[in-house]
Parts: sequence; structure tokens; C-alpha cells
Amino acid sequence: MNPLNAIVNPSELRATLFPQASRYHGVEILKHKTADGREVAYLARRIVPQQARFETLREHAVSEGDRPDNLAAHYLGDPEQFWRLADANNDLNPFDLTAEIGRNIRITLPEGVPGVPYA
Repeated sequence: MNPLNAIVNPSELRATLFPQASRYHGVEILKHKTADGREVAYLARRIVPQQARFETLREHAVSEGDRPDNLAAHYLGDPEQFWRLADANNDLNPFDLTAEIGRNIRITLPEGVPGVPYA
């Protein structure tokens, strides 16, 4: 983001309200006017990306004690990226990822990043 553009075009600033690693980065902030005239800010709906937008690197068989944050730390290097695992496996609730022992979950590249074909 160019700081000068953010001054001229404040809509560019919205994407920076959440860190780039956040699932809410770039999600539009909307406002609702209540009956008593107050404005309440809220986030626009975030749509889970299509599964075809994720390139599988490997699968992980869920075992007892697995948690989404620990899996994200292990495979992605950041426990706060648990939402990427949920998105890649089409789970709205990240805890659904590890609720079923033995389930295979996909460990993927970030959304939209193409994989390199094997030679």
C-alpha cells in the first residue's frame, strides 16, 4: 500500500485495518445506522474460497490431542494461520478440523498459489 494513495483514496486504507496474514485482511468494513441514529461498523461477509484454489502439499491424519493452532504451527509455521487450514478443508469452524479422529485434512499452499508439478 502506498501511504500517499491512502490519503487521497481512503478506501485503500481499509485493507490495512487487519494484518495481511489475517483472514479478514481486505474484507470491506460496512456501517449500519440504527433506529436511534447510531452508526455501527461491521465486516462484510467473508466467503470461504473454492477448494480448487488450494494446492495440496500433503495430508494429515487427525490424532487424539490435535488442535488447529498446533497443526498450523507445525505445518505453516504460525499458529494464528489455523484459518488457512479450515479454508482449505471447507470448514467454517476451525475446531471441526480436529473433531474426528482419523480424518485426513489437507495441508495446502496459500489460496491461489499454484503448485509446482513433479518432474
